[in-house]
Parts: sequence; C-alpha cells; structure tokens
Amino acid sequence: MKPTLPRRLTPLFAASLLLALSACAVTEPVTRADIAVPDGWIEPAANGAIPPDPQWWRGFASDRLDALITAAVADNPDFRAAVERVRQAEIALHVAGTSLLPAANVGGDTAWRRTDPGNGARAFDSESSGASLSISYEVDLWGRLAAGVRGAEASFTASRHDHDAARLTLVSSVATTYFQLLAARERLVIARDNLAIAERVFAIVETRYRNGAASALDVSRQRSTVLAQRAALLPLETLERQTHSALALLVGRTPQDFRLDVEPFATLAVPAVAPGLPAELLVRRPDLAGAEAQLAAADADVAATRAALLPRIQLSGSAGLASTALLSLANPVSTLGLGANLAHTLFDGGRLRDDVEAARSRRRALVENYRSAVHVALKEVEDALGNADRDRRLEDSQQEISREAARSLRLAELRYREGADELLTVLDAQRTLFQAQDQLAQQRLARLNDAVTLYKALGGGWTNPAAATSPSAPG
Repeated sequence: MKPTLPRRLTPLFAASLLLALSACAVTEPVTRADIAVPDGWIEPAANGAIPPDPQWWRGFASDRLDALITAAVADNPDFRAAVERVRQAEIALHVAGTSLLPAANVGGDTAWRRTDPGNGARAFDSESSGASLSISYEVDLWGRLAAGVRGAEASFTASRHDHDAARLTLVSSVATTYFQLLAARERLVIARDNLAIAERVFAIVETRYRNGAASALDVSRQRSTVLAQRAALLPLETLERQTHSALALLVGRTPQDFRLDVEPFATLAVPAVAPGLPAELLVRRPDLAGAEAQLAAADADVAATRAALLPRIQLSGSAGLASTALLSLANPVSTLGLGANLAHTLFDGGRLRDDVEAARSRRRALVENYRSAVHVALKEVEDALGNADRDRRLEDSQQEISREAARSLRLAELRYREGADELLTVLDAQRTLFQAQDQLAQQRLARLNDAVTLYKALGGGWTNPAAATSPSAPG
C-alpha cells in the first residue's frame, strides 16, 4: 500500500504553502547619496563633450607604449591577481544563488551483524540494506536568502569595477614609467652633450694657456666644470637603470632579462583631452561605480539582517527503501516522511537587532565614503586640467629659454676665442644652457604625465555598462 500524508500534518503544510505564496519580502529602498555636482569646470576651455577613448594611450603616438601596455595587461602578476578576485566573487555569487534552491541528499547503507546472546544460546546473524533520499527547502518568507543573493550580485559587480580600476592604474603606471625612462635617457644625452661642450671649451682654454692668453685659474675653473659634468652623469645613469627595472616589473618581466630600445623623447605626442561635463564623471570612473555597487550590497545586507529577526520555516521530505538482505534490496520495505519546522528566536540578548543597526551604520559610512570619493574625483580632474594648462605654457617658455641659452653659449665661445670676454662668461653661458635643456626635458615629461593623470582622473574612457539601464545611480 502506498504511504499517504497523515491528516494531522495536512493543516501545517497547507499553512506553510499559504504563507509562502502570500508573504511579502523584507526589502530596502535603494540608497542614494545626496551630491551636488557642478555644472562645469573652473579651468577655462575645459568643458568639452567628447569623452576619452578607451584606448587613450594611443593618443601619445607610440607603438612601443602600446606594446608595453598589452604585455602588462597580459603578464603583470598584481593585475592577474585582480582577475582572480573577480572569479572568486563570481563563485561566491553562484554559491549564494544555491541557497534559494532545495537541497537533496541521497544515501545508501548495507550491514552485517552477528549477535551472541551467551548462556549457551545460539548466535544469530542479521543483515540489512537500505537506500534513502532526503530533500529540504527553506521557505524564504521574508526575503532573507534573496537579499543575500542581491548582496552577492552587488559584490560581484563591485569586484568587476575594482578590476577595471586596477587595469586603469596599471596602464597609467606603465605610461608614466615609460615616459620617465625616455626622459631619463634624454637627460643623459643632454648631460653628455654638455660634457662634450665643456671638454671642447677646456681644450680651448688649455691652448690659450699654452700661448699665454689664459691663466692657470682659467684652466682650473674649466677643469672643475668638466669634472662636475662627469659627476652629473652618475645620478642620471642610476635613475635610468632603476626606471628601466620598474618598467620591467610592470610588464611582468625580471629586470635582468628585460631589454627595451626606446624611441626618441621628442617623437611623443601630447594629446588634447576633453573632460566632458562633471556629471558624466559618475559613470566614467570605475572606482565610483565600485563604491556605488558597495552601497547596493549594503542595502541587501540591511534587508538580510532585518529578515533574520522573523521566523524561519524549513520544509523537509524523505523516502527510503530497506531490506533484510546484504547488498540487496529484494522485497524492500518503503518509507515516506514529510515535515515542517518553524523556528523563531525569542531571546538572544539583542544580538540580531544589533546586527541590523551595525548593517545600517556600515551603509551610512559607505554613503559618506561615496560622497567623499566623488568630491575627490572632481578635485583630481580640476587639478589635472590646471596642471596641463600651466605646464603647456611653461614648456613653451622653456623652449624659448633653451634656444636663447644655446645662442648665448655660441656667442660667448666666439668672443672668448677672440679675447673679447673672460672665461667666466663662457662658464655661465654653458651652465645656463645645461640647466635650460635639462629643465625642458623635465617640463616635457611633466606635460606627458599631466595627460596621463587627466586620462586617469576621467576614468580612461571607461563607461559603466549598467549606467544606461540602472536606476540606482546616485543623484
């Protein structure tokens, strides 16, 4: 005869089903940060409407830089670890989703046992075999499990945005380090050229000294200049080696095996960057999108802790077969069981309510963190715009200074040869030229770094893929 559900359990299961169909989940409204975003930027001529290109580094017109960035994204260990963190968050989301599904377990057993009653009685054997299936399911009346899934989804989204932010940081670091390497080598060329000039002037001074037209003091002064120029090469050579090693680490290579034939510093282009409108920054920076996703996770956490205050209902069912044979289910006896469990915490010293308040406090802290992040982002863009404009004008001025310094040195050498000026005039002109050329190289580096900083502050052309469909962007 088939097993039937006992009548005494029928009302309980009917009530459980009714509750499951009619209950409303505990939900939390989407948190919105109250942020006043300005209409435009302070810096003049900055309110363009064209966002940066996602492959913004190509604006520097350097194939070598493009190749280095490709290698870094593929092989940088820190970035590959960030990729794994995204995978871990995806796995955690899958695990959270399984909590909404029933759990089923199947088992089997077989046993042999000999019983010896003693007192001369005959021992007897017993055999048994069985198979069972059990199913359990928690009725998510108040949305606690669903809130956990929403929180895992938000955490997964945040991890993806963190990955994008790490990629932007890596690409920016490769670009700035490559520019620093080019600048170091350019400054080395300038220093060696100035050393050659100093040695040429020293040869002139020695010739004039042998002919009685210069003093021993002039020879000593120019020898000191030559020695100083040689000493100036040492820190630049060290800077070049260390920057080369830093670039090797960024692209996932060992410094000892990394070789790079760099291009001339002057061939790099300085792209013009249009920042767009301040409001667009909220959907063009992965770190801000990640902070917003963390707010969504905090909302889900509050909903889950609130639902934990309410009763839980667990439904379970089991079926089995049993036989008095070893390794056999011949002529089995069948069993069927159904159950429902209602559990509710009556007293816990206020722990669950404290959990709710702690979750709300964490959410309020994340709101303030988000507001702070937006303010910092706006400041970073404003500063980058100002630095780019200032350094552009400084480079133009430095180019003029460098040209005039080179002209002054030529005239000073000519007048010294003719005996119209003293050596001090030549030394001063040479020192001025070296400083002007070195400062020009550093100013060029500053402009390139300004462009990278502005691209990074604008999100590097990144756009939140959910911005067009998500209604939860803070306003």
